[in-house]
Parts: sequence; structure tokens; C-alpha cells
Amino acid sequence: MRELKTVSQLEVLRNRKRILANPLPFHSENFQKYGDTFRVKVGPHQTIIFTRDPEIVRQVLQKQHKKFKKSTLQTKDLAKYIGHGLLTAEGDHWRRQRRMIQPAFHKKKLAGLISTMHRAIKEELGRIQLNEEGDIFPLMGDLAFQVVAKSLFSKMDIREKMRELQHITETNQKMLIREMRQPYLVWWFKLSGQLRKHLNYSEDSRVLLNELIEDRVRQGGEEDDLLDMLLNATYEDGTHMERKQLIDEVLILFTAGHETTANALSFALFLLARHPEIQEQVYQEVSVNEITDDDYLSWLSKLIFAQQCIEEAMRLYPPVYVIDRMAKEDIEISGYKFKKGSMLLMSVYELHRYSAFWNSPKSFQPERFEKEKKKEMGPYYYPFGAGPRMCIGNNFAMYEMIMTISEIVKKYRITSPDSSVELVPLISLKPKEVRLKFEKRH
Repeated sequence: MRELKTVSQLEVLRNRKRILANPLPFHSENFQKYGDTFRVKVGPHQTIIFTRDPEIVRQVLQKQHKKFKKSTLQTKDLAKYIGHGLLTAEGDHWRRQRRMIQPAFHKKKLAGLISTMHRAIKEELGRIQLNEEGDIFPLMGDLAFQVVAKSLFSKMDIREKMRELQHITETNQKMLIREMRQPYLVWWFKLSGQLRKHLNYSEDSRVLLNELIEDRVRQGGEEDDLLDMLLNATYEDGTHMERKQLIDEVLILFTAGHETTANALSFALFLLARHPEIQEQVYQEVSVNEITDDDYLSWLSKLIFAQQCIEEAMRLYPPVYVIDRMAKEDIEISGYKFKKGSMLLMSVYELHRYSAFWNSPKSFQPERFEKEKKKEMGPYYYPFGAGPRMCIGNNFAMYEMIMTISEIVKKYRITSPDSSVELVPLISLKPKEVRLKFEKRH
């Protein structure tokens, strides 16, 4: 049996300020020092196992997924803010919700939504300032949020309410990160009233969403948007979702659906700005492929290189940079014995940049994702997770990102004054800022 090397609690405390600001360099140093799998002692009786071993990741997420569950970081800590929907639910409750909601995100179902998504994208991109250097991340955040909003509430005027919901979502995420990275201050968060304040924010977001859903139900009629699909979806016994559950699922769509996409788009645009020759290839592809007869799926299927650029951007900067699971029983994988209750953090960020599996892992090479090469990437590439709990919105996100990149590159030439981006790992991997300059193409 292989022995797990341990990072001491003293070492964690010694590096606490670094870990709070950005834990990735600390983890990377430990992977270099202790190998592909090690444990970190974070408390007197608490350890976390970190791994970038592709076999462990494959077994945990796919082959032996039934022997693992999501950790309390999601099922309890995150759930207290956004409820028990697909992202945070477990067991039979999760399976029931997944079976019910999955059809709404099938490619054929999404086909009817793509024109709505495209209009929302073009409207937000109209705010781009020409010939000025500025941070693109806030615009990408607004764009991704509005795409989810319009896809859910297609013909309702909800911009003001969405602004409030976006503020609550981002504020609560920052609070959750503080709880996760400073567990020794949880008593203070409770005593000072900070925790209660943020839970009240969450309640405000529920009231807001309930009002929007009530408006739709009163109006009646069919809008053929995501909200309609969720309102009309039924369980196997023919019943519909209760309102509380519906609000949980909508909250999760906003939280998970806008944040990760905004991050991926910002990183992808930065990489294209830094590689003008690759940007030009995207432009050439987009300029010869126009939408005909509103056949969006056919159009998107032709934007192959644009998709490869996004896939490579998500390799270098995976929005979901770690995936957590807890062992439901004693289990042996790759020669290690993990006891029941063991907490595993699988580092997607490290696996995506591991030189043992990727040639020149830090360089931007979209051609890695050419069709004939993709299969061999499978064991080392997890931008949307894997197995039964793979992100349900992966097609939605890819369509949105391909359309956004294509619309931007078709109209603008992008440059950046920066050679790198400072990373801010929160619930997802964010850039601190992405300074870009847009010049009109002639």
C-alpha cells in the first residue's frame, strides 16, 4: 500500500495569507514536492487529499462514482446560499432532478433558444468601447448573466431585477470563500452577524425570482424558453416541481451558468489578444461562415477552430479548477487506501497543465483539440467535469462562448498590453482583470 505524504497544519498556518489570496501556487509547490497525490492537514482532526493523478480522477468521477459523494462544501456550505438543486443535491434527490431537467438541455431543445442567446450577446457587445484599454471581465460577466436571464425569461423586462440578483450572487460568493479559507473565523462570522446578513441576501434573491415566476404563471401562454421548460417538466409520476425546488434550480442556473462562462470567455479573449495569428485564423473562419435561414446549429457546427480556441482556453484556465468528492466507504485506488469520509480535491488546473500528459503545457495551442486528437485528451481534460455529474449546461455554455468569440473577432481586432493575467480562484477560477483594446476591423 502506498503511503500518503502529508503537508502539516503548521505549514498551512505559515502560508495562510498566501492561501487566502490564491492557493494555486501553494498547491503547485506541494505537487512538485510530494508527487501527484498528497494530504494536507487543515485542522487537528481534518485532512484533505489533493490529487492530479488521472487514474484517481477517472475512478472517482466515472468508474466508481457511486462510492463517492459531493463534499459538504457544496451540499451544505454552498447550498445554504443557493438551495438544493442539481449542483448541490445528492443521492435520490439529485437523480430525480437530473432525470427531469436533462431533456431541457438537449441540443435539439437548445436549438430554439440559440437565437435568443445570440440577440442577448449582440446587445451586450454593443457596449464595447473602441480604441481604449479597459477590463473586459465586467462586460463578460454582464453578458453571461443576461444570456441566462433572457434564456429563462425571454420576453420579460427584467434588467433591473437581474442587476440586483447579480449583485447578491457575487456578494454571497465572496462570503462563502471567506468561510472556506478561514474556517477558524466561522465563530466570528456568526457572532458579528455577517453570516445572517448574507443569508438574508439569499432570501431576497428567492423573493425576487418568485415574483418573476408568478408573473409568468399569471400571464400564461407558451414562451418556449428555459423557464417554460422547467415549469412544464414532470417527474416520472407526472407531477411538477414544487415552487421552492424550481427557485433552487433557477438560482443554480444563474450562479453556475454565468460565472464560469464569463471567466472562460475573458481568458479566451486574452489569449486571442496575445496571439494575433490565431485570432486571424478565427476571423478567417468566421468571415466565410454566415448564418443562413436562422439555422444556428448548422452555423455553429462550422465554427470548428473557434471552438478549439475555447477548449484550449479552458485547458489553461479551467473555470472549475478543482472538483471535490468524499468517500462513502473504504476504497483502494492507484495503490492508495482512502478511508470512509476522506475528502478528495482533484486539481483540474494541475492536471490540465501537467507536462507528463501535455506537450508545452503552458502554451496556447488550439490545434491540440482537432477532432482526430480529442480522444487521447479525454483522461486529462475535465472542463465540465465527467461521469453522471458532468455539467448539464455544457452545450449551452459552448454555444454561448462560440457565438460571443465569433461576434467579437468578426467586428474587432483585439490586443492586450499585458503578458499575463492575475488569477483569483474563488468558487470558480476568475481573472483579476483582463485589459483589452478593441479596434474596428475595416
